[in-house]
Amino acid sequence: MPRELIDLLWRDHPAAPQGGARGPRAAVTTGAVVDAAATVADAEGLAAVTVRRLGDVLGVSAMSVYTHVNSRDDLLVLMADAAFARMPRPGYGTAGWRTRVRRVAEANLALLNEHPWLLEIDDDRTAFGPGTIAKYDHELHALDPLPLDDVGRDAALTFVLDFVRAAARAQRPDPRADEMPALWGRWSGRLAEYLGDAHQLAQRVGSAAGEAMNAPSSPSHAWSYGLERILDSLTAPGDR
Repeated sequence: MPRELIDLLWRDHPAAPQGGARGPRAAVTTGAVVDAAATVADAEGLAAVTVRRLGDVLGVSAMSVYTHVNSRDDLLVLMADAAFARMPRPGYGTAGWRTRVRRVAEANLALLNEHPWLLEIDDDRTAFGPGTIAKYDHELHALDPLPLDDVGRDAALTFVLDFVRAAARAQRPDPRADEMPALWGRWSGRLAEYLGDAHQLAQRVGSAAGEAMNAPSSPSHAWSYGLERILDSLTAPGDR
């Protein structure tokens, strides 16, 4: 009988139900299936992660893979939780809250840049996983110095992590990124001719920003600017 997802997530816990003792030992473990899926996703993207592909990688049948993960949707949750469990946890020490929250944001951005497929997994069931819960607990402590109640602390962390996910999406490789500096140099003058006197504010601001970044946008600049504004919004009233 298939194990429920929560039992698969907590499969290494002493209280987790174990399979029956009868029958031959499985050729692979649930952890091996999850690790293989993450390796494929890192190399080829999440779309490449199929049960058939994992069977080929592990040298077992697709049916054998299903005995470990129930479904592809469950597998994605297991992959995400494993990634959260293994991510480096930034230390806090005696650092002020702005530094602590900045470290949380930077650690999450690094994780999403290392495993971009995490941006494609939006499944609230990850909240039941040990890796996700340990990550959540550690990151909540970054907000210890702030006068927040429990609901406010959760909301503040969610606010920060939502910004990080948006920034990570913006930083994903653009296949035309290498072309943009040359195109900006070639086309900016012609664009000004087409616009004439229309949209003067957009022209002025866009021209200044484009000259500064040599492109229509800069994900790194947006990250630096946006993170500071996020931190400003969390500032305790007495610190303003």
